[in-house]
Amino acid sequence: MAGLAVTAAASALTVAVQASPAAAADCAAAWSSAKVYTGGISASHKGRNWTAKWWTQNETPGSSDVWADKGACGGATAPSPAPTSCDHPNWVAGKSYAAGAVVRYTNGKYYRAEHANPGYDPTISTWYWKPYACGSATPAPTPTPTSNPTTPAPGGFVVSEAQFNQMFPNRNSFYTYKGLTAALSAYPAFAKTGTDTTRRQEAAAFLANVNHETGGLVHIVEQNTANYPHYCDTSQSYGCPAGQAAYYGRGPIQLSWNFNYKAAGDALGIDLLRNPNLVQNDAAVAWKTALWYWNTQRGPGTMTPHDAIVNGRGFGETIRSINGSLECGGRNPAQVQSRVNSYQKFTQILGTTPGSNLTC
Repeated sequence: MAGLAVTAAASALTVAVQASPAAAADCAAAWSSAKVYTGGISASHKGRNWTAKWWTQNETPGSSDVWADKGACGGATAPSPAPTSCDHPNWVAGKSYAAGAVVRYTNGKYYRAEHANPGYDPTISTWYWKPYACGSATPAPTPTPTSNPTTPAPGGFVVSEAQFNQMFPNRNSFYTYKGLTAALSAYPAFAKTGTDTTRRQEAAAFLANVNHETGGLVHIVEQNTANYPHYCDTSQSYGCPAGQAAYYGRGPIQLSWNFNYKAAGDALGIDLLRNPNLVQNDAAVAWKTALWYWNTQRGPGTMTPHDAIVNGRGFGETIRSINGSLECGGRNPAQVQSRVNSYQKFTQILGTTPGSNLTC
């Protein structure tokens, strides 16, 4: 279940010699939503330079803590300060806000809390916050929301199709919402155990790990084809009937190895040992294999990811169960942080809190 290996070349950042007045720095290469950035890599966005603190992809500079603001570039000027007549505090992530509270967000705009919330991001959790015209007694016109937590989803699933699309704006068309909801019947306890908070946390945790494993639901199969022949364990009595190189990573959690295909197929009533390509050709089957691992396998961890969430052990334990032997205990903190970032973003979209014990 190894995460996707990513490399990126650093962009040179030339800082202009200070004069009077100070000259703006040259702009780094423009930020791209499709590009992967690792810690220390720079990009420019809307006339400002930004440096990634850790691994990131499709997180817009200025809207996420992953980016450090390095100032104006290319002769651009810094954003105008907030009007002095507007004496509202800056928004703080994780701080509790009562309904009616007004805050100044990191983009310099003001938002009013429509509902009490524990510091949800105003630009993501649009059900909780609405744009506010500073100095006016009435809120600014409300834009069409990108998600609606109150819209019921098939089978009572806590993630609506609009929220799913918001989480994965660049997903491969293979990974359909319909395929996901069709797979839920295989494991009815998934995202339906415990309190509403627990259910939303489990859905967010599952999808955050899926996001990391597939690069945002972009990759259907493992990208390093050189690994393909390695996933046939010939010591198993049933061997590799589909071929030695047939059991490479596929699907949302990159199911790999002949023994995992057999175990998942046996549990789901599908002959995946002889037909492993079903995982890359049938969206519902692909999602079922991911849910099989999530609900029944503990991998290198001490419990299944499902048990980790419903028993209050935290998101960090789900990482340990999926790829802990390669990432946890300081082995690859950037990859761990990437998963955590997605989880925090997805819990905000689902209108809940991430809880504690986020890392491993």
